[in-house]
Formats: sequence, structure tokens, C-alpha cells
Amino acid sequence: NFGGDDYDVLSDLGARQARIAGAELDRRGLRAPVLYSGALRRQIDTAEIAGGQFACDLSMTVPEWNEVDAHALVDSRLGAPGASQGMTSAAFQEVLDEAMLEWMAKPGEGWHVFADAAFGALNTLASRLPRGSDAVVSTSAGVIAALATKVLDAPSATAIALNRVMVNASLTVIAASPRRLSLITFNDHAHLIGEPGLVTFR
Repeated sequence: NFGGDDYDVLSDLGARQARIAGAELDRRGLRAPVLYSGALRRQIDTAEIAGGQFACDLSMTVPEWNEVDAHALVDSRLGAPGASQGMTSAAFQEVLDEAMLEWMAKPGEGWHVFADAAFGALNTLASRLPRGSDAVVSTSAGVIAALATKVLDAPSATAIALNRVMVNASLTVIAASPRRLSLITFNDHAHLIGEPGLVTFR
């Protein structure tokens, strides 16, 4: 709902994208699925809409998978509260990239605390997930970019490039084994292609 009165409200388009993503997960044949979400309203609503397509109720919300407060980062970079209001998505993304680089430049603070917490929550989920079952997590682009970067053991700045191209209601698959987490697919959005307007970035 970028540019709306409340960014933490799922738009009508977002709800439709969630239903389509849920139907795609159902088509894939999830194994004894469990459904998790970040604690933000749009993440919970996405989980519940998608979960309705594969008959799975939300099990738990995990605050460590809440999105980066991108507006606060951009406002800080621009030097004034509310400075990001009215920006186009493209202009906002350009400043956000700069703000995230600045945020990442502080070892042991900011970005690193955020990414480590999200990754820790993922490892906890993986360690508790019964063998042969699938977990579905509804979260946001910044979290997914952080997790993919951590799983790949890539430099932190990789997350900026990944975040920039994240499609709303795309699917990222991470496989868990007793020894490691492996990134199988990233930002898969084939289920949204074919109808104009369904592929959106922010």
C-alpha cells in the first residue's frame, strides 16, 4: 500500500496477490504445512488469506520477521521526519539503497542486529519443524533479502540488490537439513505472470 494513508494495510491488489500465492502453494502440494508470519498487520493478513487457499491456520507470529522500517530509514537519510511522504516508489528506493548502505556500515548495530535476529528465528523454526513437513512464512522483502543473504553467506550489501527486485507475493524456498539451510528458489513469481498489473514491486 505504498503511498496510501497507512502502509501497514494490505491493499485490494495485495489481498488478490496473496490468494494467488496461496493457490500456487496449494497446487504444489505442501506436506503437513504450518503457517507463520511476522507480527505486522499486512504480513498477518497475507498469511491468513494465503493460508485459506491451502486450509492452514496461522500458528504463530514472529516479531523477528517484521519488515525494516524503510520510511524511518529514508526520513533519517533525508534529515527530517516525514520527508519520505509523497515520494515516488523509484525515488524512495534510490534513497533507501543509500540509507541501507549507511545502516550496514555499523558493525554489530542496526542492520546486523535485524538480520541476525531474523536468521536466528529461521534457524529456530527449521530445528523444530518435523521432518517431511513444510513451513510457510509470510514476511516482507527486507526480511527475505536478509535471510537469503545470510543463507548464502554473502556480503551484507547483497541484501540491497535482492531487496530492490523483490516482487510482492513472490515465493522464496529455503530447504532445511540437519547440517545447513540452502536457498532453492528466490523471488519466484511465475504464478503472477500473465495478467497485467499483478507483478508489483512496492
